[in-house]
Amino acid sequence: MGSRRTEVRLKVDQYNSLYYWWKVKNPLLVILNFLVIFIFRYSPSLRLKNLLYRAIGAKIGKGASLALSVVIDVFFPELIEIGENTILGYNTTILTHEFLIKEFRTGKVKIGKNVLVGAYSLVLAGVEIGDNTTVAAYSLVNKDLPPNAFAAGVPARVIRFKDMEHDSPGK
Repeated sequence: MGSRRTEVRLKVDQYNSLYYWWKVKNPLLVILNFLVIFIFRYSPSLRLKNLLYRAIGAKIGKGASLALSVVIDVFFPELIEIGENTILGYNTTILTHEFLIKEFRTGKVKIGKNVLVGAYSLVLAGVEIGDNTTVAAYSLVNKDLPPNAFAAGVPARVIRFKDMEHDSPGK
């Protein structure tokens, strides 16, 4: 597990990269994504929310639950993969893009199966969270997290590895 994997999509000289956001993604698609994400983030129906997020390109596994107010990336939801039986807690944000001063970058976010990402956490572009990992509330995931770990903090660091015999679902 290493650092984030991002790809430079646009380099700029005159103004910051956010000034040119319309060059990296069709504005009509961004508006559609925005409307779906920001209206249905408040939907109490997890099935409807997952269906609509899949329709705009996010890969969401069976039984995954995106809690109230979760925000997925409006520019590139298709770069998000959330595994089966995973929970994203209240007000968690998943980003797949970075507008920097001189460049714009994107990176896939892959969240494994049976993962719990606690409330108010932020997952940045280009990271992977391994299967069966728990991320504590208010954490900043800015690098890969291995499977079967408990991570917390800003930035998130592995605190311990889980005893799978006692921490597995259904026990």
